[in-house]
This record gives sequence, C-alpha cells and structure tokens, in this order.
Amino acid sequence: MNAGTGYRRSGWQTIDPGQALLMATAGLVVLVAVTEVAAVRLVQPDMAVFFGVLIALGELFRMVMPGNREVAPVGTAGALGYALLAGVGRGADGRDGAGFLDVVPATHSAFQVVAVAAAGMLVGTLPHLAVGRSPRPDAMARRLLTIAIVAFLFRPILELHPAWQVLLAVMGVVVVLSCFLEVLVTAVLRAESVRFGIAVRDEIRAKLALCAATNATAMLIAVATTVMGPAALLVFTAPILVTQFAFRRYAGIRATYLQTVRALSRVTEVGGYVETGHSRRVSRLAVAMGRELGMSEEELLELEYAALMHDIGQLALGDPIPGGATVLASPAEQRRIAELGAEVIKQTGVLDRVAAIVRLSSHPYRTGQSDAEPSPPLAGRIIKVANAYDDLVGDSRDRDRGAAVLERLRLDSAAEYDPAVVEALSRVVDRRPRH
Repeated sequence: MNAGTGYRRSGWQTIDPGQALLMATAGLVVLVAVTEVAAVRLVQPDMAVFFGVLIALGELFRMVMPGNREVAPVGTAGALGYALLAGVGRGADGRDGAGFLDVVPATHSAFQVVAVAAAGMLVGTLPHLAVGRSPRPDAMARRLLTIAIVAFLFRPILELHPAWQVLLAVMGVVVVLSCFLEVLVTAVLRAESVRFGIAVRDEIRAKLALCAATNATAMLIAVATTVMGPAALLVFTAPILVTQFAFRRYAGIRATYLQTVRALSRVTEVGGYVETGHSRRVSRLAVAMGRELGMSEEELLELEYAALMHDIGQLALGDPIPGGATVLASPAEQRRIAELGAEVIKQTGVLDRVAAIVRLSSHPYRTGQSDAEPSPPLAGRIIKVANAYDDLVGDSRDRDRGAAVLERLRLDSAAEYDPAVVEALSRVVDRRPRH
C-alpha cells in the first residue's frame, strides 16, 4: 500500500493465493509454448532473436511507478510488436521491382511469441538477480499473460489474410482489450486490501496513459518492421528507451527521498518519543484510507511523507508524552507539536505542502470558519484519524479493541474527526487479516 516508488519487499515475500494462481497460469502457458516451439523449431529465428534482445533490454531497464507498480514498457512494446507482426520488409524502399511491397510474411505462431517473450524476460532479469534485486514475479506474470492474450487473439486472425485496414483495426481492438484485461486482473488481485471498484479506478488512472503509449509503440513497431525490416526496431524504440531512462532517473530521486523521510521518521522512535513502529503504521493506515477516499498517487505520496513525519515535532518537547500518544495530550500541546514539526519539515525547502499538511493535522475537523482557522486538508484529516487510532490501538490486532476505538472516534466525529474519514478507516481495518 505504499505510494512511493522505491520501497518494496522482495517479490517472493509478498505472494498471496491470487498471485500464486496468476504465476502458475503464466508458468503453464510458458511450459506449453516452449514444448510446442521445441517440437516444431523456431520459425524465422533471426526475427525471434531481434525481438528477444529487445524484450531482454526492456526487462533489464524495467522501473517501478508510483504505487509500487513494476513496469517494463520497452520490453512489453517489443513483445506486443512481435505478437502483432504481420511480415518483415526487405529491400531499400520496401518495394520490389514491380512496385509491390516486398514483404516476407511473419509465420511464427502465438506459442513462439510466448516462448520468445519468456526467454527475453528471463535473460533481462538475470542481471537483477546477480546483484540481489529480486523480481516481482506477479508483475512479470501479468506482462507475460497480456502478451499471450494478444498473440492468441491476433495470430489466428492474421492467417485469414485480411486487408490492411481490417488488420490495423483488429490490432487496435486487441491491444485495447489486453490493456483492460490487465487492469481487471490487477484489480482482482488487490481486492483483498482495496475495494474492487477503487482498485479498478486506481489502475486505470495509473496505467492508462502508459498502456496507450506502450500499445501504440507496439503497433508502430509491427507496422514499421513489415515495411522497413529489422531497422524499424532501432528507429522506433530508441525514443521510448530514452524517455524511460529519464523517468527512471526521476523515479530514483523520488525513491531516495522517500527512503530519507522514512529514516528521519524513526528518529522519534529511537529517542523514545513514540512507540516503535508508530510512524510506519500511521503511514500505512493513512495511505490505505487515502486510496479509499480517492486520492491520486501524487497526493498519496505527499500523504505518506506527512504521515511518516507527523510526530517529528515531539523532538522539541522537554518531557516526552507517555507512550508518545498525542491523542491524549491537550489540544494546545497537539498544535504545538504539529507547528514544531511543520517548521522542521519546511526547513528542507522542498516539502512545503507536506509541512502544511502536518501543521493542520492537529486541527479539529470543524474548523475553517475564518482565515485565522483554515480548514484541515483531506490529508491532514486522514492523519489525525490514523494517528488517534494507532495511539489507542498500537500494534494490537484485537478486533474488540479496534472496534471500541472506532466507536470512540465516531462519537467525536461531530467536531474533532471527519466522519467520512473515520468510516474509511473502518473499512480499511475490516479488511485486515484477523491474526
């Protein structure tokens, strides 16, 4: 449930039954595909190698988007391009002496597409494994199954030799369908921790633009290779590869920043001002509630920053609050802690909006009647509720205790807590494991 881009546990440590089923399905498809290709041998092996290398490069330079979404746009575009490939052009101008397109039909099967994609992904993953970066097996399985869907839908249609106009229309329909299928599969897998409708909305917002760009590039690669031959792979993948490098650098900066914020948030724990794990638990609750309430990934990232550092103002206290539970402190003391924390955060020079969230996170929900008392933003109201809940429940998973605290928050929601936020917390807590 992290909104950041750099933090994630090893992929093999986060597998649930849905992910296991997804990976088993992908593994079975690959096994059948490899067996089929081994029996009939590679068709047009030179093109298989060209596309396999492109897929491996894309997998090598995969990246993590906000929301901990692992993607490999170059590799995916290459694999989809191979699935959509109708032919391979030859000749300097793409035409023979009689003026007709000089094209060698691409006769590889859907099974060969899956086998080449799997081999390319495996080769591209090996360097990551060599340096101890575990892959996200569920993400790889989703990419592979998306490629398989496109291949098994499109390759049989290609054998009917439709007109170019029809072929292009079928390409568009197939890739759009595959994009929405991937969104639905991802949403189903996340349904245990996020409501299905919210998961679908999040995936559409996060992936629609990237999916459109990747699929358009795949279609362009397929059509251009049919006319230009293998040279099209270099011409049309270079721009997206450069763009991905730029995005990776930006994502790396964000990831480093988030790791720094996480480290700073532990200062209050090491100093004994708050209970161990408090900041982490509040940030996870807050991000989950933010998703429940429809916040975007950028807003969730700011919310995570603010939730991690909401108690940093306690470092200025002469005597720590018992247990670090600011919910038990007086309103004046709560505001003082929030103000001090906001000033510390503001000194970074780049987190002014986060500082504003922290400053107003101690304010009661029913404020904002004047300029002197600004209304707390949604992120601030979320942190106020998440902090109060964790102050009173801590790391306990006792359902009765949690229910009692939720009821207490509901009773105070007339003025102190936003009732919509309290109900979002209730839904998040209800989806937690019972052990």
